[in-house]
Amino acid sequence: MIQGIFYARFLPQEGTKIVAQSPPGCIVATTYAPHLKPPLVDFDIIQEYIIPRKAFFNRFMTVNSPDNKYSILGFPVSIPNERYHRNEFIFNFGLVVESDADQIPYERLVRRLAVTFAEMERQHDYLSSEGCVDDGRRPIESLLEIVKEDLNNYGECMIPVDDANTLNMKLFPYHPPPAPVRGWHVPVAKMKLAEIVDPTWDLTLQKIIPHIDGVNDVRRIAWLADVSLPLTQIALQHLLYYDTILLLDMFFFGSCYAPRPGVHDFIVNRDGVVDECAGYVCVSSHVPGSSSDPPTAGASGNTTKDPIIENSTEQQEQQQQNLSNYQLIKLMTTFCAGRSVMEWIKLHQDAGFDVLRHVDVRRLVQFGVIKGFLYRVHKYVVSKQYLESLAAGRREVRSEDEEEDVLLRYADGCHCFDQIITEQNMTDGEIMRKLRSLEPGDRTVFYR
Repeated sequence: MIQGIFYARFLPQEGTKIVAQSPPGCIVATTYAPHLKPPLVDFDIIQEYIIPRKAFFNRFMTVNSPDNKYSILGFPVSIPNERYHRNEFIFNFGLVVESDADQIPYERLVRRLAVTFAEMERQHDYLSSEGCVDDGRRPIESLLEIVKEDLNNYGECMIPVDDANTLNMKLFPYHPPPAPVRGWHVPVAKMKLAEIVDPTWDLTLQKIIPHIDGVNDVRRIAWLADVSLPLTQIALQHLLYYDTILLLDMFFFGSCYAPRPGVHDFIVNRDGVVDECAGYVCVSSHVPGSSSDPPTAGASGNTTKDPIIENSTEQQEQQQQNLSNYQLIKLMTTFCAGRSVMEWIKLHQDAGFDVLRHVDVRRLVQFGVIKGFLYRVHKYVVSKQYLESLAAGRREVRSEDEEEDVLLRYADGCHCFDQIITEQNMTDGEIMRKLRSLEPGDRTVFYR
């Protein structure tokens, strides 16, 4: 949110001066409104950065206040012309935002303000004649106030400045580049994508969206949709960019999962997350018409109540009868790095609790990963023979069996078994049997 907006000029006799600001007193105190809050920043300290040295003219600038609470974003402009005193007109339009705010979306706004008013100054001295000519135009301070309010409330503004110019700006959210989409990833939709498919969408998206169900991996989605794997990965990256899907690992009963520190929130049932889990994973709650959408995760993996997953009071009471919160917490906290999901199931079955009868294990694991309670422990392999070949500059290792050569290319400790399974179409057991055929002591399998 924009905390303040200002227009500053460099005057030959007075130096840097704040000509207009909104709200009043946000940069420098005003004499006509002494009751207002103190300025957001100390102008005496930052004024040399509002109108900086010439080397910084016509460049986007960011400077933090001494207390590191606010950031001042500006784009100082110099317009050289003989008609000005000292042959140039220097000004700056800037924004004040909180220092921890994402500044990338505001950079375009600052540039647009500078470029628009610079062009208006070149056309008919709009800024330099401010207050000198009574032509009925709107004061700059009034413009700044409207700009700030519209951007904060609506994320855009369209303000007529005069008969020939209009100030059009829009605040676009910034999305970081999406993570690479691999063939062994499993995309999970954060919303019901199949219900919002638009006929004008790219044909590839229309084909792959019906197959995003939280179970199919990227390679299988490409096969089901009859779309090449590279095109499928690009389409999923678009969905990932707009935060409509998230990527998980493939689920195997032979995989290992371990708790994260955030599992403490599950133990104390913060924000009713255990009840939410029950509605998502209990077999008894999977009635016709119930939601199958995944839970949502907070920005840092914290628990967030999913507004889509809602069960009736009767269903919730039935869940409580079948599976207590204590049992769910016990299930979630007994995952560990050295125990596969199959071993985890047997552990509880030996203790007298039939997990598969009450819980959808895949959904329980998925819930824990999405919420940040669990993480997948991946399996890797390292071959001494292959590492020696890399050190010697050889990229291939020749052996009698060609299939062993294929596996050795993954034996550098950087390729998880999920990748081998997907790319070589082999099961975990088949991979282990092939690796056992290597020379004794040449194979090391580790987990992380």
